[in-house]
Amino acid sequence: MKSLINLLVIALLLISCQDTNGTFDASGTFEAVEVIVSSEVTGTLEALKVEEGSVAQKGQPLGWIDSTQLYLKKKQLLAQIDAILSRRPDIATQLASYRVQLETAERERKRVENLFKAEAATQKQLDDANAQADVIRRQMVAHRSSLDVSSQSLVSETLPLSAQVEQLDDQIRRCRIVNPMEGTILAQYAEVHELVTVGMPLYKIADISALELRAYITGTQLPGIKLNQQVNVFVDDGTGGYTEYPGTVTWISSKAEFTPKTIQTKEERADLVYAIKVKVKNEGYLKIGMYGEVKI
Repeated sequence: MKSLINLLVIALLLISCQDTNGTFDASGTFEAVEVIVSSEVTGTLEALKVEEGSVAQKGQPLGWIDSTQLYLKKKQLLAQIDAILSRRPDIATQLASYRVQLETAERERKRVENLFKAEAATQKQLDDANAQADVIRRQMVAHRSSLDVSSQSLVSETLPLSAQVEQLDDQIRRCRIVNPMEGTILAQYAEVHELVTVGMPLYKIADISALELRAYITGTQLPGIKLNQQVNVFVDDGTGGYTEYPGTVTWISSKAEFTPKTIQTKEERADLVYAIKVKVKNEGYLKIGMYGEVKI
């Protein structure tokens, strides 16, 4: 009796571990969002610290492109700006003589006013003293206005050069290769000391901590699936069995398409299928392009 029970247990284990092909609802391949990082400037690639299979963090500096000529051009523009601004008039110095004249005229006006009050000066003498002070004051205001206009004109003359400096700063910043996202380096396309141009691919990166299985279901299966639904994903373990992973439906296509040649659905004779994406947490075994099966 004990031997019979052992045989039944072994039989059940074999049944549970046998290939379940044909019982799945959908199948497809794993994919991830792959980002190709390209050069934003033209120049010699001075450094590129990437290694296929390594993990890079978001914002991590991974290299740089030669920016010597950009830096020298920036220095030239800054020197031109300094040369232009050096021609700005020294307003305080140029108005100093007017201030001395005005102070003298004000003292004279005050003296004549006191004499006029003491009836030792005429009205004409007082009027002349007031007029002289007013003339000097107006001359000083007019000259200051002229100096302000001249100074502002020179500042305006530097604005296009300042804009060019900002453009060069932006280009110099783009010479630094900064990783845009956290992920695994999938491929390297450029080598150090190569001449790279704008748009030339440098490396490819993807976040493979979680992959999406793009599978296909038939129209009859469509009503039985919805977004955020929990499903089971099976991947061949290489020994004739399957490794099971929990998955979440993150996308369902809104239109039908013809069955891909590499995909077999539950109803193999169906001409039209709907694509779905199932997100699966990757613990390191899943790879991009690997086949997977879905059980809804």
